[in-house]
Parts: sequence; C-alpha cells; structure tokens
Amino acid sequence: MSRIGKKIIPVPSGATVEIQPSRITVKGPKGNLQVALPPGIQVTRQDGHLLTQRDGNADSALHGLVRSLVANAVHGVTQGFEKHLDIVGIGYRAEVKSDKLVLNLGYSHPIEFPIPQGIAMSVEKQTHVVVRGADKQQVGQIAADLRQLRPPDPYKNKGIRYTNERLKKKVGKATGAGAAKQ
Repeated sequence: MSRIGKKIIPVPSGATVEIQPSRITVKGPKGNLQVALPPGIQVTRQDGHLLTQRDGNADSALHGLVRSLVANAVHGVTQGFEKHLDIVGIGYRAEVKSDKLVLNLGYSHPIEFPIPQGIAMSVEKQTHVVVRGADKQQVGQIAADLRQLRPPDPYKNKGIRYTNERLKKKVGKATGAGAAKQ
C-alpha cells in the first residue's frame, strides 16, 4: 500500500470537485483543473475529504502519484502556486508589457517571453519576477524556461536564478607571479 496514497485530501469550502470514472475536475476561485485517472485508481468523497484507492493489481506508485496530483489541483485552485526568480547582473532587468515579459539580459536585443494562458507574472524592482498560477507543473515549467534564458554563470554568478538558490562560485583563472611558474 502506498503511504502517500493513503493520506486524505482535505477539500476547502471554496473548491468544488466533480468525480468521473476517468478524470477529476476541480474548480475554485483561481481556475479549473482536470486530473486524469489511470485504470485501477478510484477517488471517493467522504465527509468533505477525498480518498484515493486502488485495485489489487494497480501499481502502488500510481496510487501515490494520483493522490499528489489531485492534492496539487485542489491546492492550486484555492490558493495557487508561485515561483520567485531573481535577475542578477549589471543592466539586467525585466518588465511586463501587455501579454509579454520583456527581458534585458546582456544580449544585443531584448527577449520577449509570451505569458501563457492561466499564468500571471509580475515584476518587482525590475530584477525580481514572480510567476503565479493554479497548475503547479505549469508554474514550475515556466520558471525553468525563464531561468534557461540566462542560467547563472558559475564564475560571476550573473543570470536568472530562483530566489534562495544557493550557487557555488568557482574561482577564475589564476593570474600573477605564482601562475607563471611551472
């Protein structure tokens, strides 16, 4: 039996859950999400909570996965998810223009990143970007895509990084009198 799959999922008062044999639809103030159910996994409602159960022949890993996906959907439509990114470097900045995030990252041209449907982005102090949304996977993927536009440099630590990300700075090429001796 999956330990994660056995945990109950509390459903807050702002969320409504519609259970069908092949999927679950969760609606709330932040949006609507659907979770597909694999064969052998059922979700039942008891006393304002959701329980995931599996048949004897279903995989226990799928049991825990479906429970986590449903719990993330319930949390996402009621409270939402967010990722914080910091832009570090001289002249590096970001701003939101209509439905695009415009980034100046030291290249010869600004980068226009389209903001997808269901995602909200805000820029604080020109160097701090917040990605918000109801779908945890989509928020994480958009944040990872933004980070890939200019990953942190290991020598100067410039680039886009997650807030509170610990980077290991490498030492550069040694120069001076001690470096010339071989």
